[in-house]
Amino acid sequence: MPNFKNGRISEDIKREISAMLRELKDPRISGMLTIVRTEVSGDMSHCKVFVSSFDGIGKAKEACAGLTSASGLLRREIGNKLHLKKCPELKFIPDDSIEHSAEITKKLHDLNIKTDADEN
Repeated sequence: MPNFKNGRISEDIKREISAMLRELKDPRISGMLTIVRTEVSGDMSHCKVFVSSFDGIGKAKEACAGLTSASGLLRREIGNKLHLKKCPELKFIPDDSIEHSAEITKKLHDLNIKTDADEN
């Protein structure tokens, strides 16, 4: 039987971290970050947070370092807002999915322009 509580907690953590990104003062954490997904372990002691940046994987790695240094603050705020007895340990992982999707969109757009030019 699937555990729906982990899915709900995962989405709540994603929402709360996304909201707190704007409030963090670390210069490594840029404004163009996105929390792609979160995965909470079965016993809810660990949470993987996948972070992506519009500026590329390098900026995502740099932001993960900044978020790791702020993980204590993030855990405390998440625990308070979600009323958790024990907030999971946060592990930030850089992800390049947004950059990859932007490249695909650009290629499709270029292909569409080329097809329109060939028809004329």
